[in-house]
Amino acid sequence: MPIRWNVPEHSAALHRLTEALDNGAEGAQTGAVVLGPDGCGKSTLARLAAEDHARRHPSTRIRWVIGTPAEATVPFGAFSHLVRVADIGKPAALLRAARASLADASGELLLVVDDAHQLDILSATLVYQLALTGAARMIVTGRPDAAAPAPIAALWGDDLLARIDIAAPEETTDVADIEAFVAGLPAAARSALDYLAVLEPLALADLTRLTGDDAVRQAEELGALETRNRGGDGPDPVVYTAHPRFAERALAALGGPDSPAARQLRTDVVDVLAAQPCEHVTEQLRLAAPAADSDAPQPVEQVLAAAQQALRLGDLNLGERLARSALDQCDQLPARLALAHALAWQGRGRDADAVLSAVDPAGLSEPELMAWALPRAANQFFMLGEPERATAFLATTRGRVTGLGPRTTLDALGATFAMNAGNIGRAAAAATAVLADPAADDMAVAWAGSAAALCAARAGRFDDVEALARRALDAEHPGLLRFTIGLAEITVLLMAGELSQARKLAGQFTDFAELQQPGRAIGEVLVAQVLIAGDDFDAAATLLRPAAATLERTGYSWGPLSLTLLATALARQSDIAGAAKALSRAESRHGTKSALFAPELGVARAWQLASVRDRHGAITAARDAARMAERTGQSAVALHAWDTAVRLGDARAVDPLARLCGEVDCALGRAALARARALAGS
Repeated sequence: MPIRWNVPEHSAALHRLTEALDNGAEGAQTGAVVLGPDGCGKSTLARLAAEDHARRHPSTRIRWVIGTPAEATVPFGAFSHLVRVADIGKPAALLRAARASLADASGELLLVVDDAHQLDILSATLVYQLALTGAARMIVTGRPDAAAPAPIAALWGDDLLARIDIAAPEETTDVADIEAFVAGLPAAARSALDYLAVLEPLALADLTRLTGDDAVRQAEELGALETRNRGGDGPDPVVYTAHPRFAERALAALGGPDSPAARQLRTDVVDVLAAQPCEHVTEQLRLAAPAADSDAPQPVEQVLAAAQQALRLGDLNLGERLARSALDQCDQLPARLALAHALAWQGRGRDADAVLSAVDPAGLSEPELMAWALPRAANQFFMLGEPERATAFLATTRGRVTGLGPRTTLDALGATFAMNAGNIGRAAAAATAVLADPAADDMAVAWAGSAAALCAARAGRFDDVEALARRALDAEHPGLLRFTIGLAEITVLLMAGELSQARKLAGQFTDFAELQQPGRAIGEVLVAQVLIAGDDFDAAATLLRPAAATLERTGYSWGPLSLTLLATALARQSDIAGAAKALSRAESRHGTKSALFAPELGVARAWQLASVRDRHGAITAARDAARMAERTGQSAVALHAWDTAVRLGDARAVDPLARLCGEVDCALGRAALARARALAGS
């Protein structure tokens, strides 16, 4: 017999949801998020509200997106029937194309996103951006206790959608009832459920090929699964389990996802899916993911291509899985490179180094040597914190290559190393030479341009920054370099006193375009820097606590900087214990790879001393930070440090500020000099 679900009516919640959809026209919010435990009626509530809205607004297009564990492993997996992912490069461009494809139709779009806690990060990001831009009215459902992707949690955290919480029904269907129902299914119906347990959803035609018409019909009649038409251009109708718990219990009964029984079912599904053309990236990844855990592995070239697509789409976990699968089949350099990139971008530098160190460079061609040496050097410098070893390795590699292009690329990475090590004069000179070299490829231009832009900003050569930033941004480059460019541009705006413009620009780095950590955290560091400049220390600390926790697990120089800014924000709030702890962590993680930010560390130390009323020590620390910045050619940073000394009561800062203002003309410097003169006069 079909299982009985004790689903309450939730008339009050339905009324609130209807109001949220209707009020979206006023521009404040465009719908609601319905949160509640399994079995409380979220999906029913969403369906009733959607149907009611469509009745009252006949031109409305309703589209369903349903999260499942299998779809969560594939970029745009849940949206595969609505958007077509072309091979067009960066995640931000893919998201723009996806938004455009959803908007390119007549009538108003009502998007119903069921079980949003089980979306992949790209799908979750698309949902967030649709809500942010008001491009669709939305009903989103999810579990309140689930670790939802950050963009989904931000829907109510950023006040984009109303939040409606649904309580569990008084009489619930427990696990024993569900297990009994699954165990009591006839063999044919159970086989249909088992296939969905290993990969959900499946097109009705595919599930029918696997089990037969009678099995699917019987399972639907008994309430084990349901056939849905989600709208859009994908293969419809599509079959889902009637409740997420059915798939969970069926998979558990099979012995878990890695059991021989589950593996055999997955192999059967892969055989059916592989017999059909896969024209789009999402379809290719949706096949590659289960194939990697089946007895029907794809050819290594296809697995490797899928791994590289996953990395380009920002899905580091899937990229790692597929790269390992390719490496298990054949120990080739491309597989090792893909796996090393996936590990390094997750901050797992030791693991990445182990993968790369197994390669014998003696047998590599020059292009292969470059493809191997560049990520290994970068991993050594940043992730492993071994800058001397990385610099020596770079020099050795440069001595082995003969082409002008490869040497230029190595020089560009060397410029990046020099900048992070605080040698901005050498970094700027090397970067300038790379940018003037016609042999420089896109990667070289991106490294050199981003380094040159940040060096120029910190040196006070503000007029040079825009052109250098544009040169770097126009190159096809690894995504995290855009934050270096952003830091340069924000520095210029802060020195010019353009706080609102700086805040607007910094906000663009937290729009989830980078999709996965550490991108979001780095973006929040940029926002926090602007907030500190605007004396909003509470908001800055709120952002920096989780950002620092994320970044200090990686090897990026953003980690020490995030802790440094956190110490400053907490000290300015007079949080003595918190500031001391953050400063201690920043000092312990600071080194050559983050020497560029040594002046900021000195400023943080000054504010921490001021918080414990050590005025003399605070002024001394600020002076030391300013002089350090001047010694390394960071005149703009030195202006900021001397301004800190003035704010702490340094009456002798007039002369150095006057001298620096003669070199660097900016609003911050002029204001700092005026404050210093007023202090000295008083």
